[in-house]
Amino acid sequence: MGVVEETIWGTFRSRPVFLYTLNGASGAAAHVTNYGAILQSLEIPDEAGRLVDVVLGFDTLEDYLGGHPFFGTTVGRCANRIAGGRFTLEGRDYHLAINDGAGPNHIHGGPGGFDKQIWEPVDFGQREEGPFVSMTYTSVDGEEGYPGTVETTVTYTLTGDDELRILMKARTDRSTVVNLTNHSYWNLNGHQAGPVLDHEVTLFADAYTPVDRHLIPTGEVRPVAGTPFDFTEPKTISAEMDAISSPGLQEPDRTEGPGGTGGPGGYDHNFVLREADGRVRPAAQVASRRSGLAMAVRTDQPGVQFYTGNNLTDALTGKQGAVYGRHHGFCLETQAFPDAVNRQGSPGWPSVILQPDGVYRHEVCYAFASTSTTTSASAEPDR
Repeated sequence: MGVVEETIWGTFRSRPVFLYTLNGASGAAAHVTNYGAILQSLEIPDEAGRLVDVVLGFDTLEDYLGGHPFFGTTVGRCANRIAGGRFTLEGRDYHLAINDGAGPNHIHGGPGGFDKQIWEPVDFGQREEGPFVSMTYTSVDGEEGYPGTVETTVTYTLTGDDELRILMKARTDRSTVVNLTNHSYWNLNGHQAGPVLDHEVTLFADAYTPVDRHLIPTGEVRPVAGTPFDFTEPKTISAEMDAISSPGLQEPDRTEGPGGTGGPGGYDHNFVLREADGRVRPAAQVASRRSGLAMAVRTDQPGVQFYTGNNLTDALTGKQGAVYGRHHGFCLETQAFPDAVNRQGSPGWPSVILQPDGVYRHEVCYAFASTSTTTSASAEPDR
């Protein structure tokens, strides 16, 4: 068995689709496909050495082609929502597809976004950090309504200490919007294990961005202290989830694919990460006492969208016949803030505008360990 294995997984638009297996020293394995630059599975050894696949997804390419709620995808050009599918850049108005079930918005790059494209594999093998695969996608001027041609590269690396690193880079030939993310749904008990409401979550964020009834940020940056959005100390996902249905906090679910149900039912909010200065630093810590696995998330991005799988339904069948229902996975989408393109220049809001002389860079790392091992994300050195 090689460090990285390449197998043909199918075809899409007469082009081959590959599945790459990155084999780690501990027995961990990451499976990545060049369709949508998707993380198809991630198998991590638990305390007993048994491999646990902690990512929701499908067994076949055909299942991904049939539509799904962005399982494991690389999302672009612009992750999250753009209000009304409109923005103005350098004096010109742009109109995008309205494809968000939660409201009249554009979401995750549109119906033909990066997640539904064939990426070109450019390199794979072994580096000092571990096995890797790198792939590129060229989004042409006008694609999904966005200006400029954007060249994007995504590299997945599985390190020797069971850390999955994802590095996203982009360049453009004219001013445009770029805000990428990885959209994996995690379940530390295993992708087939049911609800994640017992997972203990810590978010390294003292504030969040409240949203309106269509899940568009109001422009306020509000402290989490004293609210159900306070994850500055570990607590289970379910601990205060019902409280966000209270008057003034109720915010409807988003629909990202087939089977959206609407109504209250969980978190779908952007959290403002501490010390957003471009360094890779702690974003989140998640632990499951049931499996004994812990996951530390680090990123160089200013925000993270915490989403609790509110719109997964029992109609969705995943890997090995597993049924994915509501709250069977959670997302930690590192990003710039939702609708940031319409708040450029507002205090506290990051820019999502990429210029021709600039380079977009986004790194996110998912490190796994036993809950019995001391794994303080805040103790890891910044890079």
